[in-house]
Amino acid sequence: MSSAILKVEALDAERLVQIHWDDGEESLYPAVWLRDNCQCPCCYLDSAKARKLLIEALDVNTWVKHLTLINQRKVHIIWPDEHISDFEADWLKKRCFSQKSRAKLQKELFFPECQYWGASLHLPTLDFEDVLTSDEHAYKWLSTLKKIGIVRLTGAAAQRGEVAKLGKRIGFLYLTFYGHTWQVQDKIDANNVAYTTGKLSFHTDYPALHHPPGVQFLHCIKQTATGGESEIVDGFNVCLQLKEQNPKAFQILSSTFVDFTDIGVDFCDFSVQSKHKIIEVDNKGQVIRINFNNSTRDTIFDIPVEKVQPFYAALKEFVDLMNNKGNKFTFKMHPGDVITFDNWRLLHGRRSYEAGTEISRHLEGGYADWDVVMSRLRILKKAVKIEN
Repeated sequence: MSSAILKVEALDAERLVQIHWDDGEESLYPAVWLRDNCQCPCCYLDSAKARKLLIEALDVNTWVKHLTLINQRKVHIIWPDEHISDFEADWLKKRCFSQKSRAKLQKELFFPECQYWGASLHLPTLDFEDVLTSDEHAYKWLSTLKKIGIVRLTGAAAQRGEVAKLGKRIGFLYLTFYGHTWQVQDKIDANNVAYTTGKLSFHTDYPALHHPPGVQFLHCIKQTATGGESEIVDGFNVCLQLKEQNPKAFQILSSTFVDFTDIGVDFCDFSVQSKHKIIEVDNKGQVIRINFNNSTRDTIFDIPVEKVQPFYAALKEFVDLMNNKGNKFTFKMHPGDVITFDNWRLLHGRRSYEAGTEISRHLEGGYADWDVVMSRLRILKKAVKIEN
């Protein structure tokens, strides 16, 4: 519904504009913010949805010289330098500075809903071809991926190249030192522990990068008859449990920088080093990313000697919680399955399987950046809304 303005007035020596809406709500807008966001062609490039006005040209102490309401749908402002700005009611309503309005807009932009899970997870499943061809199914895929952290796609061809199709569906894949896509199978002189038949403990991929890939795709092309089951755990849920059971352990893991390394040759030769807190939190204390891969955790540990043992104790408790039977979910991929999951939230592992004279298990993997995924999700949401 379109917003209508009943009354508009300047307050506090004209450095605030107050709007009274037809729904009874009131909004306050600082004059400097309104001037900064003038939508006229001199100040704003509509074709790029980008501001042209420079901060150097902005008077941060500006005030409203003259204010007019036009047909309850537009606010007309004349500034001290005689510049003119017009603001549509719907545009202003969406950007209201009230806590309620800001929270609503942030929810629309960033899809923050997060549903925790454990061993009783009902693995969300969609059809691979439906996701490629239908905006409704693609929207459901990505919105569920954001909320639950994992979605299984079924019905892909049991051959290489299917992961690249998903990359094209969202925009593009995340190139790493292992290539645009990579083959998970038993290899001689493996340059990664994933390329062996041994058990893989719970981990996130690529904490050796300072910006680890946000989303991972794993496509099953061939599956071994025995062993090779996949295991996943909701890392955010485990972090919550750790914080409740042992706040000190949580504090250690969310404040200690750990060294990670990855050295070798694949897509090209590489020597990667990074530092991460295993549990990364935002300014509100909310967990936003987990960085943990025991195989690439470096032997170099840049902390005082007296803090080493307490760190190991905290890490052991965290890993024990991951392996609690109530937290981990175990399943076996079948040829044609593609598991898509949040690499910042989920930790994944694999049970061992027997080596043979031929390759008995083959997955093709790829990564995507969360910025690319979220971009496509916002576009799909708008497209589905228009079509509906």
